[in-house]
Amino acid sequence: MKTRGAPELTIAGRVFRSRLIIGSGKYDSPETMVKCLEASGAGMITVAVRRVSLDRSDETSLLRWLDPGRVAILPNTAGCYSAEDAVRVARLGRAAGLSDFVKLEVIGDERTLYPDVRGLLEATEILAREGFVVLPYTSDDPVLARQLEEAGAAAIMPLASPIGSGMGVLNPVTIRFILDAVSVPVIVDAGVGTASDAAIAMELGVDGILMNTAIAQARDPVAMARAMRLAVEAGRLAYEAGRMPKREYAAASSPTEGRVGT
Repeated sequence: MKTRGAPELTIAGRVFRSRLIIGSGKYDSPETMVKCLEASGAGMITVAVRRVSLDRSDETSLLRWLDPGRVAILPNTAGCYSAEDAVRVARLGRAAGLSDFVKLEVIGDERTLYPDVRGLLEATEILAREGFVVLPYTSDDPVLARQLEEAGAAAIMPLASPIGSGMGVLNPVTIRFILDAVSVPVIVDAGVGTASDAAIAMELGVDGILMNTAIAQARDPVAMARAMRLAVEAGRLAYEAGRMPKREYAAASSPTEGRVGT
């Protein structure tokens, strides 16, 4: 079976050492965040531009704990409810020297945190024209995914289930449809709760996974970060290996020819 995607996670020509991306929020301390980052092996970490001090000289800034030489910082527009607001926040992150990459969020509903798809498309078009590498957080809609790619998105980031829910991949069929619909990387974002969820997502053929709550709010965040690292690696390897076909009835593991007594 021909596998989808490059041997490594590659976005807009940039190669990352891991297919796992983690978030920087919800940890009990910056020290725990750093330990989880190391245990996860992630090559990229998200930072909410609106929720952190962008001044590295500020001793309380989360950015003081992150070395851009060791991990890529992915600014995100969390908390934005309009295209205009998201574009402004993305520009602010780039002006602060964080990155040309941006995880684009335009939220349309406070309860479900589902995206505003019209605003998301509008913001993607604007930022892509301005040279941003746009990674939009989106619903699991293959039509929208194709439209986002046409608008200039460098990757598509569909939710597996609602943000912070930990319910895992609720609809694997739509994730497969998205994989067929676009040629850019597909990175599952939101909803992964434990290692088996991560492995299932990777076995579908996605190019990577972004997670935050599943690690940060685990009973032992550092152990969960390591578990997620192994799950992402195992899931990708299983996808590349190609699973056996499913059958309705049993099939003997041992050969029947040459059996004693036959």
